[in-house]
Amino acid sequence: MPKISTPSYVKGILREKGYAIKKRFGQNFLVDQNYVDRIVAAADLSPTDWVLEIGPGLGVLTHEMAVQAGQVVALEIDRELAGILQETLEAPNVHIVECDALQVDWREVLQGRGWRGGAVKLVANLPYYITTPLIMKALESGLPFEALVVMVQREVADRMVADPGSKDYGVLSLAVQYYSQAEIVTRVPRSVFYPPPEVDSAVVKLVPRPPAVTAPQDELFQVIRAAFQQRRKTIRNSLKALADAWELSGDDLDAALHEAEIGAELRGERLSLNDFSRLTEALIKRC
Repeated sequence: MPKISTPSYVKGILREKGYAIKKRFGQNFLVDQNYVDRIVAAADLSPTDWVLEIGPGLGVLTHEMAVQAGQVVALEIDRELAGILQETLEAPNVHIVECDALQVDWREVLQGRGWRGGAVKLVANLPYYITTPLIMKALESGLPFEALVVMVQREVADRMVADPGSKDYGVLSLAVQYYSQAEIVTRVPRSVFYPPPEVDSAVVKLVPRPPAVTAPQDELFQVIRAAFQQRRKTIRNSLKALADAWELSGDDLDAALHEAEIGAELRGERLSLNDFSRLTEALIKRC
């Protein structure tokens, strides 16, 4: 099989198939084997692994994973591109599924290809226009993901691993931290894609883990989202509307902040996940 992680192969197959790149699907094909190798190495694949891939494109990652993993289930929204991949990728352990990854039930898709409930790894060069929804769907899916290794826009990667007090810290940072341990594996320049995107990228690895805080999930994230709706506001002012919705008075809010040992004049971006958990539990007590 020709080396497919090269500009010449990608341009050639697109020309041969008469395929026009669709900007609405955020199609930027990786054409550097070094970065393919880094992604696959971070996934630490074995012959017994089931891999879920989103947006396989022309199969650069798919081909490498097929060599190392047991089964690869690749979800592709573009019917034309899925057809090209079916023609060009000769690997019996790869299942190309034409679908919208945001809309389908991943568990059902995997079960339909023979998966019986063991650990799964998600490995993907995610379409940038739906990166955050896809990451949240993976984290909230309840599937037994052993690891998620994803290529994302660099600024999204920075938000995923941000610490309290930084400009990148926000709801996504806290959600990723709630569900997993995250690290940036490598930075990726825009020059290694065809066509090159307008931004640089990064590969992030997330290892799911049980939540390290005790506040109820739904209420916790209501508080977190309220705290970041207007970043310039103090935590007390940010939570006024939520307190009203929970039928809490200003005194209740002040008492909860005091109990959680959080200064009313702090901004949400200064609070850790543990801070938000304590505050949520203190608020719930007063409902």
